[in-house]
Amino acid sequence: MGFDDLRSILLSERETGKLLQVSPDLFDRTHGEIAELLKKVYAIEDPLSDEARALIEETIAMKETLHDLFSIRSRKILALALMHAEGNYYDREEVKRMLPAEKSMFEQVAAGLLACQGTLLKNEKQPLVPVPAPVAAPASLASATPAAPTDASEDDWEAAYETASGEAGEAGEPAPAVAAAAPEEPPLTPHYLLVRVRADMDTFMGIDGRNYALAKGDIVTLPERNAAVLSDRGIVTAITLPTCK
Repeated sequence: MGFDDLRSILLSERETGKLLQVSPDLFDRTHGEIAELLKKVYAIEDPLSDEARALIEETIAMKETLHDLFSIRSRKILALALMHAEGNYYDREEVKRMLPAEKSMFEQVAAGLLACQGTLLKNEKQPLVPVPAPVAAPASLASATPAAPTDASEDDWEAAYETASGEAGEAGEPAPAVAAAAPEEPPLTPHYLLVRVRADMDTFMGIDGRNYALAKGDIVTLPERNAAVLSDRGIVTAITLPTCK
């Protein structure tokens, strides 16, 4: 999903008052394209180069276009939900064109409007919220857990539970398996460094899409990649904060 395709869809959505049919994976594919653009940005050795700047600008443009598309479609869906709640005519075909997440929003908003009408216009009383019954502990845990006084604190209960769990493990009962932590994906957002500016510099765009104007003596935070390049050029110096002992 390129920027030109996304822009074309946005323009078509703006030109009509009806909700348009879009690909079910439109948003997912756009997010994937944005992630690929960010990977290309981080792979460029000089984040201040024209190539990096062009990729950053394309990323920002895609994010803004996707936001605008969501905003326009959401307003149309909210209008449909209001017409549905008021019992007015609306095109059922538009509901069929909603994405799954949009259909869920439509149903929740319509249900909320109907409930509010019942309370405020029809004077219907709100139903009482039932109090959930306490959940009984498993027999194996109940038998292994030592009795505790009724006024025991939360810490006492946690200690009792840990003791019972340890005893159950020693007795040969299988201990609950601990799920292995999933490997973390490399972040797609830049790390920042605190730096002191040693020389004036014209406004430039960082890899986070923000514009920075540096003046000698400033103390600012910069994306790590930008800070490294400017440090090599003698424009900034990284500041290391003292650690508390």
